[in-house]
Amino acid sequence: MTETKTRPAPKAAVTLTPSAEKRIADLMEKAPEGAIGVKLSTPRRGCSGLAYSVDYVNEANGFDERIETPGGLFFIDGASVLYLIGSVMDWKEDDFQAGFVFENPNATGSCGCGESFTV
Repeated sequence: MTETKTRPAPKAAVTLTPSAEKRIADLMEKAPEGAIGVKLSTPRRGCSGLAYSVDYVNEANGFDERIETPGGLFFIDGASVLYLIGSVMDWKEDDFQAGFVFENPNATGSCGCGESFTV
C-alpha cells in the first residue's frame, strides 16, 4: 500500500491583524464598481527604494497571492511577495493620522518618514 503524504497549507506571506482585516472590509464596503479586492504591492519609489502601496484591484492575476478575509479578498502582488514574507500588516488610527503599518523582517532600512524601505 502506498502512503500518501500531505502537506499543510502554505502560510500567507503577510499576516493581517484583525484591525487590518476590518479596514479591508471597510474599504470593500465602499469599493468602486468592479473592484474584486484590495492589493498590496511594493513599487519602487521613495528615498529608500521600495514603498508599500494598497489599492483596489479589478481582476485577479494568477501570480498574485490571494488571501480570503472576512470582509473581502486581499491580494499580494506576485513580484512583491519575496520582499514581504513574514510581514505583519496592521491598521493604526489616532487623532492625527491613519494608515496601514508594516512590520517587515526583510527590511534592512527605511527612510526617516517611514514611507519607503530597503531590503
